[in-house]
Amino acid sequence: MRIGELAERAGTSTRTLRYYEERGLLSARRNSSGYRDYDEDDARLVREIRALLGIGFDLEETRPFVECLRAGHDAGDECPASVAVYRRKLAELDACIDRMQGIRAHLVAQLDQTERAHAAGERADRPTTPAAFAAATLPDPPEPRCALTTGPLTKESR
Repeated sequence: MRIGELAERAGTSTRTLRYYEERGLLSARRNSSGYRDYDEDDARLVREIRALLGIGFDLEETRPFVECLRAGHDAGDECPASVAVYRRKLAELDACIDRMQGIRAHLVAQLDQTERAHAAGERADRPTTPAAFAAATLPDPPEPRCALTTGPLTKESR
């Protein structure tokens, strides 16, 4: 199949497919006219890449899954390198969840303090702005910061 048909079947653009090819995740054969030629295996690779991108993986993190499929495995996550990516991703998610829970706890405390002060007809005994409060009470964020996306792909997130 030609690049336009693959793009349509995979729900992406020809530009994105060329980018995957440029990054070594997809390799096109050329037909006698010089056009890119793809088969069902290529369509499967693109579906795997798109599915992983859709749940927050970055493009480079899809590489072990693609290589696993190219090696003839039935699923892209049957190889040790893919499992290692899953483990790293889970650790990132855990760090993001911990960070969000910390922020939530601080917001609950700030809201409680503000509501008690208002009920008593006083000013809350805290820094004057939410940003000052956050700077004074929130710990530095752990690395990596939460950066999972599910929105449209940009060149950077492909």
